[in-house]
Amino acid sequence: MRAMNTRLSLILLLVASAALMRLVPHPPNFTPVAALALFAGAHLTRRLWAFVVPLAAMALSDVALQVLYGFGWHSTLWAVYLSFAAVVAIGLGLQSRRRPGPVAAAAVASSLLFFVVTNFAVWADGLLYPRTAEGLVTCYVAAIPFYGWTLAGDLFYTAVLFGLFAVMEYKSPARFASRPL
Repeated sequence: MRAMNTRLSLILLLVASAALMRLVPHPPNFTPVAALALFAGAHLTRRLWAFVVPLAAMALSDVALQVLYGFGWHSTLWAVYLSFAAVVAIGLGLQSRRRPGPVAAAAVASSLLFFVVTNFAVWADGLLYPRTAEGLVTCYVAAIPFYGWTLAGDLFYTAVLFGLFAVMEYKSPARFASRPL
């Protein structure tokens, strides 16, 4: 029972932390949500929970952003949630390969996926860019500075989450390594 409480506490801590990190000042897109999605996919054996964890963090923080600051909802929010669900799927592929190389490659792939999907949605929305090939290119070019922050945040938070969990597995194998989340 104690191991179950430890795992549940860890999951709740991760959701709360990711949600809170979106509420404090940070560079654009430098948040832990994609890293949490990768981590959830790689470490949570129940697939439903793997998807619920990062999406719950997003939903909680989106509600808080709307209530506190009057923003958070936008017409392309569906693409953000879809991107994070896809990142969970990338994380599922890491379940048997949680070594630094594959994890770093997955973080880079996650950042690229988020960039491509969300900026395509911005273009398709038609509010900022014309729905032409030139408008699509302009949209992606305008988003390049944000991609740098996305990539940096994803690599940083992925290293933190996977690294801390690896240390916890090493220090307390009976509590973490032998029992899947």
